[in-house]
Amino acid sequence: MKKAIVLLSGGLDSTTCLAYAKNQGFECYALSFNYGQKNHTELHAAKRIATHFNATHRIFNLDMQQFGGSALTDASLDVPDHDANHHDIPITYVPARNTIFLSIALAWAEVVGAKDIFIGVSYVDYSGYPDCRPEYIKAYESMANLATKVGVEENDIKIHTPIIHLSKAETIQLGHQLGVDYAMTVTCYRANAEGHACGKCDSCMLRKKGFAEANIADVTSYFA
Repeated sequence: MKKAIVLLSGGLDSTTCLAYAKNQGFECYALSFNYGQKNHTELHAAKRIATHFNATHRIFNLDMQQFGGSALTDASLDVPDHDANHHDIPITYVPARNTIFLSIALAWAEVVGAKDIFIGVSYVDYSGYPDCRPEYIKAYESMANLATKVGVEENDIKIHTPIIHLSKAETIQLGHQLGVDYAMTVTCYRANAEGHACGKCDSCMLRKKGFAEANIADVTSYFA
């Protein structure tokens, strides 16, 4: 059985990717990050999800709070409500986050003998983060094959992005077909200690829109 590293935040997109990777026959190694984010309930969700899918799970400690610069890590910055008229890169963008996460996933992949990495980025219904674009993933995959022992020897490292061209509704429909229980997931940027969602941030609004357009009941618990 081929091995794969799956980046698992505990949210809707990454959980769908884990279910997809399992469905494709991979032995999955789920990698989550305690990176200084204000919301730790997503990590509790990631643990539950990894156990549910019988995936080996690691939580990597990485204090990006030292740099700040994002409403997700900086105590001086508030997570804003969704603003449909705002089209710039939002304040919830964490500087270089996917590059850092993929690099650590790449290191773990070399150790366990995996040539495949799954990441739940989407370029359709998303917040505008630059490290979710297809050209970024393509460039990172090229770099990975240049910068690693296995890449140099076999040129066979693959970054999988199964939902990158899917809308949130299509992602939910895919997960539904794969048997994902989205009640396990935490997507909200401002989730409370019980994992209940605010219903107002960018992430919540995209999630709500996805369930509505997929014509699937929204199983999210909201506190607002």
